[in-house]
Amino acid sequence: MPPQPPPQPQVKQNILRFLRSFLGITRILQLVFGTGLWVTIAANKYEGSIHFVLFVAVLFWLLTLALFFLTLLNKQDLVPLLGGEHWLCANLTHDVAAAALYLAAIGVMIDKTKSNSYCIVHHYKHFCLYKVYLTASVFACLCCLTYLLAVVYGARRRHRGEKSVF
Repeated sequence: MPPQPPPQPQVKQNILRFLRSFLGITRILQLVFGTGLWVTIAANKYEGSIHFVLFVAVLFWLLTLALFFLTLLNKQDLVPLLGGEHWLCANLTHDVAAAALYLAAIGVMIDKTKSNSYCIVHHYKHFCLYKVYLTASVFACLCCLTYLLAVVYGARRRHRGEKSVF
């Protein structure tokens, strides 16, 4: 039996195809905006309901990272119960849950931003978290938007009867 050529060209083509796909770009944006959100919060003093926002940001950043690499390396068949033909549905469920929890996180961030709006006056001299919360609110909105885009994309593919995520 003659030796078979290594599968590198096919793997490289799959990786490039995924990175250029709508879902690949969306996943990268989700990771970038999620990183921005949790780094913004974690780098500053936070308390109370901001813990929920940080939980949502880190949880979905880790889950999205896992989905990204499993899809990038075409290893979704290794995931029990959720892989293979269920991968599109698993991704869609993840995106719906992320969008819903990010909507709640946006509400928390907007409330915290409003509650700290007293310190935006020009002569206020004390430490104020208003700009931090405002920045985190923007990142939370961007995260939610990218997850909503992924929901629409996944739902459209599912409605067409397609089985793959890209």
